[in-house]
Amino acid sequence: MYCQPHQSETIFTQIGNRKEESLKAVSTPIYLSTSYRHSEVGHGNGYDYSRTGNPTRDVFEEAMASLENGDKAFATSSGMSAIQLAFSLFASGDHIITCRDVYGGSYRYFDFLEQKQSIDFTYWSGSDEDELKRQIQSNTKAIFIETPTNPLMTNIDMTAVSRIAKANNLFFIVDNTVYTPYIQKPLDDGADIVIHSATKYLAGHNDVLAGIVVSKGEKLSEELAYIHNSTGSTLSPFDCWLVMRGMKTLPVRMRQHEQNAKQVMEYLESQPLVRKVLYPGKGGMLSFLLKDENRAVPFLQALKLFTFAESLGGVESLITYPATQTHAEIPEEVRNSYGLTNELLRLSVGIEHADDLIQDLKQGFAAVE
Repeated sequence: MYCQPHQSETIFTQIGNRKEESLKAVSTPIYLSTSYRHSEVGHGNGYDYSRTGNPTRDVFEEAMASLENGDKAFATSSGMSAIQLAFSLFASGDHIITCRDVYGGSYRYFDFLEQKQSIDFTYWSGSDEDELKRQIQSNTKAIFIETPTNPLMTNIDMTAVSRIAKANNLFFIVDNTVYTPYIQKPLDDGADIVIHSATKYLAGHNDVLAGIVVSKGEKLSEELAYIHNSTGSTLSPFDCWLVMRGMKTLPVRMRQHEQNAKQVMEYLESQPLVRKVLYPGKGGMLSFLLKDENRAVPFLQALKLFTFAESLGGVESLITYPATQTHAEIPEEVRNSYGLTNELLRLSVGIEHADDLIQDLKQGFAAVE
């Protein structure tokens, strides 16, 4: 008798295995065909055209729906196209509440929706429940959050937000990119939709662009499936396979990311040139504030192991300057108002040896003393 696995490590590692029966392939095949032959009129094999359904993409989507405890998942061409798919549920005149500390690309897209589609946005601090309740309007349709937030790394109480959303008949949408389903499952805490930039930790190797949307509820899932097929924002079979290959090692990687991040955090907290370290307690992401913003650029230039680059979640350690990179679209006065100042640097701590990472930071600080 076969027992269904329940442990995350087993589920992640087994993604794609036992999905191909004709040749018993352990690694799920990449089905590149865009079209599928019908034996006769009205009789197919469940696949017609790759935009509508693809066997490789199905394996990826089924795995993500299972891992997030959702009903359906939809693989998209990028993290931003995943957000676009979710926000296609809304129409002109609708109002959305989102967290103030939000990824710059999301802010840019929300600004586009305000300017071109007359969808209004209100930005919430992420901590004050009474403030959140006051921001709800008669035309409010959803609450969208990242947790932890990017780049200030603030954990938001999803259970509290869910309670408020349900009391007001609102969709609750969570970007779970930073923690992944290995650390948290927002649908279990009351979310309706979970979004990932699968480019980041899920794929994990800085070599594929992908997104995923996971939904809870039959009606919502059917509506997203219709939009996904109609707009064509689907992920290619090869990229689906790449993400699944990365996901097989996600638990191992996340443990190493977190272990390294905690050691880097301890070092940064002891560094005299650092004013504050922002770490959410889990995962591999942290940010820190320098005491002098004029040291930021020479510090970045002095690093040899941390790569000065955008993105996060890959095995290689990256350092980002949000003010000029990931969050440059947000006006400086807005950024400054909530703490995203020019002194802030963000680390995506990789899986290298922690001692080497700390030594690189040490020599970087030594160069700007």
